[in-house]
Amino acid sequence: MPNAILLIGVLVASIGIFSYIRDTVRGKVKPNRVTWLLWAIAPLIATAAAISDGVGWAVLPVFLSGFGPLLVFIFSFVNKDSYWKLGRLDYICGLFSVLALILWAITNEPVIAIVFAIVSDAVAALPTVIKAWKYPETENAGPFLSGLFTSSTAFTAISAFRISEIAFPIYLISINCVLIFSILRNRFRRQPKEALL
Repeated sequence: MPNAILLIGVLVASIGIFSYIRDTVRGKVKPNRVTWLLWAIAPLIATAAAISDGVGWAVLPVFLSGFGPLLVFIFSFVNKDSYWKLGRLDYICGLFSVLALILWAITNEPVIAIVFAIVSDAVAALPTVIKAWKYPETENAGPFLSGLFTSSTAFTAISAFRISEIAFPIYLISINCVLIFSILRNRFRRQPKEALL
């Protein structure tokens, strides 16, 4: 049963990411390429590290959280108007994210690799979090809502609550919540009473 729930989570995540890819191709959203490329790399590294540490099905949402962004990055080149102009902060975050990945390569320890993958992913997320906060209309909450669901399903497949099994899913739940709030916060503000009359 846990694997069935996990597979449902993967299906939901796939729907969310494909809606984002569709909106990217149509120019409705403007993905930050630094974020989406590095969002692909860090989870794929965490996947490899988790597998090397014996993690089973629980790693599937982590893998998908890397493969989906790789597809978004690739499809962001289809429509020249569907990407966010990169600035200094994007490159600085990208540099620190890559540095965290290099540190992982040097350590060669699965748990440390996962920690560095989380740091890398979080630093890579910063430009998109800032963009979503300032310009929520340039984002689509779909993949983050589905990502939240999928990350939560990882806990149904965890065999032992070890750092290598729970760290990245906990991080993914947290970052998805931050992004969802950043994108949707203005939609839930109370309207003034005058506007309701």
